[in-house]
Amino acid sequence: MDMTGSQRGTTAAQAWVLGLTSVSSLMVALDALVVTTALPVIRVHLHASLAGLEWTVNAYVLSLAVLLMTGAALGDRFGRRRLFAVGLGLFTAASAACALAPGIGWLIAARAVQGAGAAVMLPLGLAVLSAGFPPEQRPRALGIFGAVTGLGVVLGPLVGGAVVQGLTWPWIFWINIPVGLVAIALTHVRIGESFGPDSALDLPGLLLVTGGVFGVVWALVRGNAVGWGSAEVVTALAAGAALGAAVIAWELRARSPMLPMRLFRSRPFASGNAAIFFLWGSALGAVFFLAQFLQIALRYRQAPLRELTAGGS
Repeated sequence: MDMTGSQRGTTAAQAWVLGLTSVSSLMVALDALVVTTALPVIRVHLHASLAGLEWTVNAYVLSLAVLLMTGAALGDRFGRRRLFAVGLGLFTAASAACALAPGIGWLIAARAVQGAGAAVMLPLGLAVLSAGFPPEQRPRALGIFGAVTGLGVVLGPLVGGAVVQGLTWPWIFWINIPVGLVAIALTHVRIGESFGPDSALDLPGLLLVTGGVFGVVWALVRGNAVGWGSAEVVTALAAGAALGAAVIAWELRARSPMLPMRLFRSRPFASGNAAIFFLWGSALGAVFFLAQFLQIALRYRQAPLRELTAGGS
């Protein structure tokens, strides 16, 4: 009796692709929220202000959001496995810089670099995964990949609190080093190279989408600090919206568009993207504020007294 591709078992090569891409996605999601429960200890150890603590989270999210499509486009052009490994290396090196940070400014800068590495890892992990599975097996592989990513969001505050409770805050970053180094080595050995369509790099599209996302995300990050009606926020939102409109106009007439607008004529594609947007927007926001509510409002502090007194002495 013949078996379809979806019924056949996963090959060893496919298992490696699924495992490595899922681990990388788990690292990206975990580090988006792992610092939330460590913020009180970081504040004392690095003598940081509240604004500085906010930017340890914002710097990571900002660079991740702004560079996401750039990472995907570069991988399609220069090799997905190659750039995926580069992203892993950048993320791992930035994690070490975070752990060694002597002050809050250093930590914020390292978190921005870490977000840049994540912006390369996440989309190229999906691209490598899609290339490694035939269409009939792809939904199951993507489902596992998405489940592991979601697990990272849930585990971020838990892992951060447990590590700070048992060790000290730099270890929330040190744990990335061995995982990242092993993943880089296995990526070169176990994942085949693949490329996107053989077309010119859509540099204007990249610049426009990067500027547009930066403007919107900057406004969202700065809104509470400087006021939603301030000139800074209004200007950033207006610039982001204008550049977003320019992206659509450019992609409609570009010879080799980075994001073909015809894809949005597909109802499953458009509705799926909308669902993912609202899912992750609500999940990331809820988990972050829940950690702050438990620690600040309800005073559930995870750090031992010796951590706080040692850091403040």
